[in-house]
Amino acid sequence: MSQTGVQARRSAVYLLDQVLGEGRLMSELIGGGALDRLVPEDRARAQRLATETLRGLERADRILKKHLAKSPPLTVQNILRIATYELCQGGAAHGVVNAAVEIVGKNRRTAAMKGLVNAVLRKVADTGPEMWAALRVPHLPKWLRSPLVAAYGAEGVQAMEAAHFAGAPLDLMAKGDRGALHRSLGGEMLPTGTVRLQEAGQVSGLPGFKRGSWWVQDAAASMPVHVLNPQSGEQVLDLCAAPGGKTMQLAAAGAVVTAVDDSESRMARVRENLKRTGLKAEIVVGDAMAQGGAWDAILLDAPCSATGTIRRHPDLPHAKDGSDFGDLINLQAAMLDHAISLLKPGGRLVFCTCSLLPDEGECQVEDALARHEGLSVDRAAVALDGVDPAWITEEGGLRLRPDYWSDKGGMDGFYMACIRKS
Repeated sequence: MSQTGVQARRSAVYLLDQVLGEGRLMSELIGGGALDRLVPEDRARAQRLATETLRGLERADRILKKHLAKSPPLTVQNILRIATYELCQGGAAHGVVNAAVEIVGKNRRTAAMKGLVNAVLRKVADTGPEMWAALRVPHLPKWLRSPLVAAYGAEGVQAMEAAHFAGAPLDLMAKGDRGALHRSLGGEMLPTGTVRLQEAGQVSGLPGFKRGSWWVQDAAASMPVHVLNPQSGEQVLDLCAAPGGKTMQLAAAGAVVTAVDDSESRMARVRENLKRTGLKAEIVVGDAMAQGGAWDAILLDAPCSATGTIRRHPDLPHAKDGSDFGDLINLQAAMLDHAISLLKPGGRLVFCTCSLLPDEGECQVEDALARHEGLSVDRAAVALDGVDPAWITEEGGLRLRPDYWSDKGGMDGFYMACIRKS
């Protein structure tokens, strides 16, 4: 067993310990340098192992339960979980088991459990793959599943869970000629204009990355800018702009963009991507609620539960428990009210969230219309290419779910609506 293989697995265990033990998100861990000491190949492997183990966590735990009289300490449990995932996906038993035993043995707090880990994983290697294939698609935790069943029904949630378990392909948005991007990289051209790659490999190594010909953006995340339909020369305010995909879309359309976010580190990424793509926007690190002016158009991608991104971030249901939903909903309402106050007469605002919860989408728009006079929802704005009319909601917004476009690989869950000021 190569030392690098052990290092990647050990780092994957650390990620699981932090997500499942400390309630931290993987994006924050990785962005904070948790994998920086690894070479790129092992960094990608550690992230993949942690992500896929979390995606199949329920299956791994059901398999391990047959061979454990009681749950071991969290770190040992996570070593077993990762090894179980690898074994059930065809990993060589000798290498997987030996690596797990080595990781357990090098930690003084867990070294005494080497024999247990070895014995359990030998049994998993024999029977685990067949069990894995027979187990149900993992369910969302009850704190999230219950409100989603209330909103979409049990069958709808089961379809979403299947999409979550399948994971997500890679979607790329072209700076210019989308046809040229498609010809260069292959894949599938989606109705949104994004190019979808099922097997992408290392993103930074793909043709056109260094030249800034494209950026990564899920198809659903690209739709709010299409709904806003920015025109060349328009003054557009992009609130809560990081990580910047929508900012680049707006700039590529010729709008004069001011991008606002309160995170210096996340806005540093926006600056890097703007520089890489050669696009221009004014960058403001600050509170969205402190912004003034009068704008032709505003895009508000409000802070939310991010429950629509689980197919790409399977750590989210395990790191959160829904306790912050109330505060987020109140913040969204306050931001929406403030954004409406910044619109010029005749201006338009797209409110969107990457959430599956109606309280963070449909309900926010309905409540805003009740609070403010002179507003209307532009139902025609969300009738985009590739949008099923059934996805357009009663109040005139667009509800996207991860099981939509299932034959193409799904999409993130999103809600968006275009509000016009008379």
